[in-house]
Amino acid sequence: MTKSSTLDAPARAAETPPPSGRRPAPRRRKGAAKSPSALLSKAGVTAMLGLATLYTLLPLTWLLLSSTKSREDLFGTNGFALGDDIHLADNLGHLFTAGDGIYVRWLINTVLYAGVGALLASVFSIAAGYAFDKLAFPGKERLFSLVLLGVMVPGTAMAIPLYLLAAKAGLVNTFWGVFIPGLVFPFGVYLARVFSASYVPDEVLEAARMDGAGEFRTFCRIAFPMIAPGFVTIFLFQFTQIWNSFFLPLVMLSDQDLYPVNLGLYVWYSSALSQGHPEDYLLAVVGSLVAVVPLIVLFLMLQRFWKSGMTAGAVK
Repeated sequence: MTKSSTLDAPARAAETPPPSGRRPAPRRRKGAAKSPSALLSKAGVTAMLGLATLYTLLPLTWLLLSSTKSREDLFGTNGFALGDDIHLADNLGHLFTAGDGIYVRWLINTVLYAGVGALLASVFSIAAGYAFDKLAFPGKERLFSLVLLGVMVPGTAMAIPLYLLAAKAGLVNTFWGVFIPGLVFPFGVYLARVFSASYVPDEVLEAARMDGAGEFRTFCRIAFPMIAPGFVTIFLFQFTQIWNSFFLPLVMLSDQDLYPVNLGLYVWYSSALSQGHPEDYLLAVVGSLVAVVPLIVLFLMLQRFWKSGMTAGAVK
C-alpha cells in the first residue's frame, strides 16, 4: 500500500494545479499558424529588403546593359534592353585608347589617391584610436571631442578651406593637394577607439609591459594584430570615400593628367552634353562600369577579414 502511494505521488503532483488558481500558459503547437500581425511584419520586412535590393541592382543593371550597346543602340533602345549586338569588347577598347589612354592615367591616379591614401589613413587612425583608448595623456578627452567634431563636418564643407590652405602651401593643382587630405579620417579614429576597447584586453597589454615590451612594440606586436578586423574595416571605408571623392579634386585640380576617375568621367559627360559629342557619353557610361569593378573586387576579397573575430581565445 505504501509502495503504490509512493509511486502515485509524482502523478498526483503533476496533476495539481498551480497555486493561486493560475493555469499554465498553453504551449504553441508545432506547425501552428502565425498571427496576422507577425505575417504582416514579415511581409513588410521582405518588401523593404526587396526595395533596397532593387535600388542597388537596377543602376548596375542599366550600366552593364548600356555598356554593351553601340552608340546608336544606346540612344535608340530601352535602357534595360539589349541592343542588336554586343559591343562590350569594342567599347572597352575605345575606352582605353581614347585621348591617348587618358582613362588608364585616371585609373592609376585613383589607385594612388585611394589605395595608398586609405592604407596610410588606416594606419594613422588605428594608432590614434589605440592611443585614445589605452594611453593616458593630458587633454585626451578634449582632443577626442575635436575628432568627433570632425566626424560631423561633411567633406564638401571642407573643400574650400582645404583649397585655401593648399594655395598658401603651393599645393593647388598638384598630386599632394588631393592626396594629403585623404590621410585624415576622423571617423576612422573613432572606429579604431571602439575596436581597441572591444578587441584589446588590458590584461594582455599589462602582461606585455611586465615582460619588458615598450609601448611601440606592444602596439605593433600585440595590439595591432588584434585590431586587424578594425583596420580592414577602416581601410574599406576610407578607400570607398576617396575613390568616390569628386568635389575636392574638382576644386583642387585643373590638369587632366592628375584627375581621378570620377572627375574624368564628369569631363566626358559634360563634353557630351555641352559640346554635342555623343561618343563621350558612351565613354562615360563604359568608364563608370569599369570604375565600379575595383570596389566590388576589393569588398569580395576583404570581407572575410573584417567579419572575423581575431581575438577569440586571447584571454582565458
